[in-house]
Amino acid sequence: MDDFNPLERIKELCAERNWSYYQLAKASGITYSTLSTMINKQNMPSLPTLQKLCHGFGISVTDFFEPDKSLSGLTKEQSQCLTLFTALPEKDKQLALAYMKGLAKQL
Repeated sequence: MDDFNPLERIKELCAERNWSYYQLAKASGITYSTLSTMINKQNMPSLPTLQKLCHGFGISVTDFFEPDKSLSGLTKEQSQCLTLFTALPEKDKQLALAYMKGLAKQL
């Protein structure tokens, strides 16, 4: 944890979701200029900004700082599903849940 860099973690989470910084700013409710300045000038986010970013990513602040711990006990496929699900817009999350419920009823 000594080498943990929040800005690198933000970049990593955007890459996992194939998101631009603009998409993250929109999902988080912060301005693109704020996010861009933070990333480009290596300014560390404040706690309120970090909370907004985590909300945009659909993760907790704990998950932000301890990504491996939040996924412990999950299979690779479960982890992949969760990562993909959190990257979806809210409307699509509802569709994905409905689809999975329909699949589960077929079992």
